[in-house]
Amino acid sequence: MSPLVISIVVILSWLALPVGGLCMIDDWFLRPRRQLDIAPLEVRDGWMISIAYHGLPWLIAAAVLRLFLAERLDFSLIFFGITLLTGLIWAADALLFSRKRTAMAEAEGTDPGVMREPATVDYARSFFPVALVILLLRSFILEPSRVPSDSMMPTVLNGDFVVVNKYAYGLRLPVVNHKILSLGSPKRGDVAVFRSPLDPSVNFLMRVMALPGDHVEVHNDRITVNNTPVPFKIVRPYNDGCYVNFQLAQETLGEHTHEALLCPASINPSSEVLPGCHRRDIRGYRCEKAPDAAGSEDERPVWSSVVPPGMYLVIGDNRDNSLDSRIWNFVPEANLVGKATRIWFSWNPYAGGPIWNRIGMAIH
Repeated sequence: MSPLVISIVVILSWLALPVGGLCMIDDWFLRPRRQLDIAPLEVRDGWMISIAYHGLPWLIAAAVLRLFLAERLDFSLIFFGITLLTGLIWAADALLFSRKRTAMAEAEGTDPGVMREPATVDYARSFFPVALVILLLRSFILEPSRVPSDSMMPTVLNGDFVVVNKYAYGLRLPVVNHKILSLGSPKRGDVAVFRSPLDPSVNFLMRVMALPGDHVEVHNDRITVNNTPVPFKIVRPYNDGCYVNFQLAQETLGEHTHEALLCPASINPSSEVLPGCHRRDIRGYRCEKAPDAAGSEDERPVWSSVVPPGMYLVIGDNRDNSLDSRIWNFVPEANLVGKATRIWFSWNPYAGGPIWNRIGMAIH
């Protein structure tokens, strides 16, 4: 989707709330009086409020699309707010304003049937059960999440939308994220979704490499947990135009065997767009040199740490282009969102359009 279209969607989504408020005020306080003045004829709205009424569904649609495209919004808080707001509007009309409209009509000697239910109340009644079901599903069962970066290549790609099992690591109350029922905990090798310790408004997706109490060492992209090296072997060279001279490896951690992407030496962003890289937002990455025939690699410092209680160590499968626990340390248990299980949709953010062969893929 082009930046211009996204900008238009954002602007329209911000207009949804004030225009909806204007329509609500008119529906509850002004329109009933206009209707009574010309009853039994159908009320005719002025051109400005008519535009507001007809434009409101489109603004709501833009707001929904904005939620779909967003990477930094707290969806639980938003759906909690939508559920609360629509429920309050529906209840307020049923308990107060509908009775007021009936009393006004009877006082004027007019059939109360001419006082139609406000359109905004009809929207609220329609959205309330949908928002409530989505809130409950997202909070306790399954949640869709968008992958915002290359850190988990080649397992999941930037633009993949994954299904997150919310109960895999326990049930939590929406918004406050307080655990109310413990049903399980992360295992080594799980691909976990969690709120970033750097910015809790953003969900990250990475692989759990170590559990509380584990001693971990990372040396030249090889990982050792509790003095036991994680099985790891180079499979073949990897070049996709944007990642040049990299290596594809196979790694086994716990019950998971997965692929990892690495640079045997140092990785540097290209100063110019690489000829085969067609992404709009990056120039590409070039691995400075491949290992020689004997398989030797640059000797890099050993990263070593013991995972504290209540914490988890996570690392991206794109081993040399991932902002993970090696940079900002550990993920608190309270930040866990759930376990990524499957790709339900994939959108190429660089060329535009779905990537059909990735839809439905299981995440290992």
